[in-house]
Amino acid sequence: MINFKGARAHKFAESPLLKLRLPAWRSRMIGMLILGGFAILIGRSFYLQVLHNEFLQEKGESRYRRDLEISASRGRIADRHGDVLAISTPMKSVWAIPAEARLTPEQTKQLAALLEMDAKELARRLASDKSFVFLQRQLPPEIGDKVAALKLPGIGQDREYRRYYPAGEMTAHMVGFTGVDDKGLEGVELAFQSQLLGHPGSRSVIKDRRGQIVEDVGSIKPPQDGKDIRLALDSKIQYLAYTHLKQAVADNKAKAGGAVVIDVKTGEILALANWPTYNPNNRERLSGAQLRNRAVTDTFEPGSTLKPFSVALALEDGKVRFDSIIDCAPGRLTIGTATISDAHPHGPLTVAQVIQKSSNVGAAKIAATLTPQQMWEMFDAVGFGQISRLGFPGEVGGRVRPWKSWRPIEQATMSYGHGISVSLLQLARAYTVFAREGDLIPLSLTRVDATPPSTPVFSQQTAREMRAMLEMAVQPGGTAPRAQIPGYRVAGKTGTAYKLEGGQYAKKYVASFVGFAPASDPRLVVAIMIDEPGGLQHYGGDVAGPTFASLMGGALRTLGIPPDTPFPTPKNLTVARAEREAL
Repeated sequence: MINFKGARAHKFAESPLLKLRLPAWRSRMIGMLILGGFAILIGRSFYLQVLHNEFLQEKGESRYRRDLEISASRGRIADRHGDVLAISTPMKSVWAIPAEARLTPEQTKQLAALLEMDAKELARRLASDKSFVFLQRQLPPEIGDKVAALKLPGIGQDREYRRYYPAGEMTAHMVGFTGVDDKGLEGVELAFQSQLLGHPGSRSVIKDRRGQIVEDVGSIKPPQDGKDIRLALDSKIQYLAYTHLKQAVADNKAKAGGAVVIDVKTGEILALANWPTYNPNNRERLSGAQLRNRAVTDTFEPGSTLKPFSVALALEDGKVRFDSIIDCAPGRLTIGTATISDAHPHGPLTVAQVIQKSSNVGAAKIAATLTPQQMWEMFDAVGFGQISRLGFPGEVGGRVRPWKSWRPIEQATMSYGHGISVSLLQLARAYTVFAREGDLIPLSLTRVDATPPSTPVFSQQTAREMRAMLEMAVQPGGTAPRAQIPGYRVAGKTGTAYKLEGGQYAKKYVASFVGFAPASDPRLVVAIMIDEPGGLQHYGGDVAGPTFASLMGGALRTLGIPPDTPFPTPKNLTVARAEREAL
């Protein structure tokens, strides 16, 4: 009994508060909601654990099961004889999971010493908020074994590959190199990336809390190694090109140089060398000058090496004959306000002597018999102004302006190689037109087993006459007697051109020589370019000619090509004339 003074007395069970009642529907609704919640939980559990249990299994396995990648080996690169130029060697990469890598200061110091890292830098990486970090890549396997012997928590390693180049700097610009991720960055490594690159495999393992493998589980997907590439390059001829070019640059105190050797029969590139070069196995402190594949990526005005093409077109069109007289006196020719001059004044010359003596005036007068459209179409037909579609990284097409914009003086200067730019590779390929029977074949970086299809540019007769004229250029009275090779008939042409700098010609030269041998049945075309010779000589016949002779002679002997018996060039031209008149 509760009794308060001044208040009405009530029994406890008769309290007005206890007489308040909630609506019955509210209690039933709450009960149904609770039952519904339990039903949803039971249904979700049944769905996850019975009908769709992959999710929970995946989450559970992720705590102890790992899928490890099995690296694939990159394909090898070899020369035409099978000598290896690039091969992948197994290495180790050491990584860490920072959240699990709880190392003592002594362990950190030991690991840093093995990885040849600063201990503070290693500690900084281990304190990273990333879920995974590489500590060091491409380590020798023995270093990886020493790291594994420490049994450090959160520290693991994978197998990867590092590219090794046995020929070093000799084939650097041809073969190229790969990056730390084993992907091609230059040369053939980049050009054939899709074929060389393999496809990694995988294996599933169980790991303990320290990240160490306990056992293999599940199936193993084997890796697919990359395909091997067999280049057309001949290592012996490449060595000759490299050594003779290096010596020529040094002897002439030049800035740089390039050399290309092409098989006339197949279009295979047997050698491609540049100087300066680099060691692809140690690329620290490289400069752009060392990396530049000048024979492919740099262009220059070819100078007199272009004269045979305008002369050949005039022969083909019947504008001149090889014995037609061209008046080159007094050694100068004025067109508009510009004057063309010869290095040495000449009087009347035959067309053949225009090539032999390398007369600018004679070449300009012969070109004047042609239309700009004819010359442009001929330049296009031999590959100038367009890339050769080798797939080589950085390959350039050079510069040949549209013929409709040519002025008479520009047509004249193009006839002797000014106002037009080409690469050394383009120039070498163009000369195969004369070395063959007037037709052009595609170039190839890889070995060719079948004769490729050709495109006719000049007639066989024109090609033969041009071969005879180009033979005269390397004989006494020509511009390149130093390009002769004992025992072999040689044909070729010198080139000496000023360099363009800032749109103006500077007193710096590019000396070149392009030729082929044996002239009776040409097998090789060799092109030499020496950039900015700084010695006493700067003419192509004196600077590039001797290098051509050394390289070509060595290459012919390497291939076992027998010498051809020389006979006087005038007799050769007489034979060519008789053949033409018989047609």
